[in-house]
Amino acid sequence: MKNPKTLAELKASGYVSRSVKDEMRSNLIAKLKRGEKLFDGILGFEESVVPQIVNAILAKHNFILLGLRGQAKSRIIRQLTQFLDEEMPIIAGSEVNDNPFEPLSAYGKSQIELHGDETKIDWVTRENRFVEKLATPDVTIADIIGDVDPIKAAKGGHLLSDELTMHFGLLPRANRGIFAMNELPDLSGKIQVGLFNIMQEGDVQIKGYPVRLPLDLLLVFSANPEDYTARGKIITPLKDRIGAEIMTHYPKDIGLGTAITKQEAWIKRGDLEDFAVEIPDFIAETIEQIAFEARDDQRIDKRSGVSQRFSISVTEAAVSNAERRALITNEKEIVPRISDIYAALPAMTGKMELEYEGEQLGATRLAKELIKRAAGIIFEGFFLGIDFQPTVDWFDNGNKLLLSETASAEECVMLLESVPELIDSTLVPLAFERKNKAKLVAACEFVLEGLYAQNKISRNEEGGFEATTKAKRDRRGLIYEDLTDLDNFN
Repeated sequence: MKNPKTLAELKASGYVSRSVKDEMRSNLIAKLKRGEKLFDGILGFEESVVPQIVNAILAKHNFILLGLRGQAKSRIIRQLTQFLDEEMPIIAGSEVNDNPFEPLSAYGKSQIELHGDETKIDWVTRENRFVEKLATPDVTIADIIGDVDPIKAAKGGHLLSDELTMHFGLLPRANRGIFAMNELPDLSGKIQVGLFNIMQEGDVQIKGYPVRLPLDLLLVFSANPEDYTARGKIITPLKDRIGAEIMTHYPKDIGLGTAITKQEAWIKRGDLEDFAVEIPDFIAETIEQIAFEARDDQRIDKRSGVSQRFSISVTEAAVSNAERRALITNEKEIVPRISDIYAALPAMTGKMELEYEGEQLGATRLAKELIKRAAGIIFEGFFLGIDFQPTVDWFDNGNKLLLSETASAEECVMLLESVPELIDSTLVPLAFERKNKAKLVAACEFVLEGLYAQNKISRNEEGGFEATTKAKRDRRGLIYEDLTDLDNFN
């Protein structure tokens, strides 16, 4: 069925006009009754954030999403358009999506007066009813609300106070749709005044001329909780007009974090059709654990947070390093190892805002500590109760092992076979066969990293493993030796 093209046809079709919030409420109710998933690609918010968003839409509230960076706030906001009708009629040529039954602008009203039921109708899709703006200190009233356009006044012979001389900003152009403002606290106070005034009273002054714009909008904002609550950058009247504050959060467990990273990371390299990419579970979980460790580390700024993009970027960088190795060695399997995670350090350091102690230590050294700590935790989860003492003894006898990050799996297996019981003990809890050499090397290197995390062996700057001193292995020994050295010094 074709959409009506004139106001008369629209009336005859039985179309009923609704406000944006009524429209979204109705469509949401229909989705809930059908049991549909409401937000695609959003994991971990099913029992926390999503119900609160549903409540806000059902209550017809404007709302704000509060959360640290990388918590899917923008993705959620952009998916709100699914609750709009597929298409909406407007007066043809209207800049502010004039409702044919209740025109808002002077242009829309004049079209109805001139043409009556023959007024032409256009249809706007739901995607074109969403307007998003990043708040920055240089945003002006003209950007958001509008400004007087002298050229329009001159060409039309209008007074500057006439609404027909107005150039509409983003907010009026979002009429009968969704207007989203990201990082709201960064918006200057006078612009916030303009926002809440048009939200509540529907009027605004442009260049001293009062203009009535009773807009029909759902307003959605996002902000960092630190900015929102501590710095006091959102003016009180605007806070009062926001119906709901909804807190987002990072993944609450490693499994969920790993699932998000797997969903978002670019792992399947389509231009390398002859290569098979596989990320072992212990590598994926180690990468995710690094992010968890970073979020808990006192040397990293909690107010800034450690984004989920941290894990995604590290995964992509580690896969790329494994891909580089496969290209050099002519192997067909791309399987990341612990050494590939170390090679991904540049993907970590730029995503951590450091406190004073962290700056003193340095981002690279701190990142290496996080890798060691994370590997130790995941190692214990996979190999709890497995005895690697023969392997440790081999290193204690003066042997060393260097697995180059560009060495083939075949070469690495030959080196690993010289370490007593390492391969056999590694395979005990893992569900793959010894002939899978690429994964075997990744697993054995992971075990060595775990032993290093437990201070049973050492890891040098070149990535080689060797024996560690008793002082490093035994904290009491370390303290004792330090005191002995101090006595000798005196």
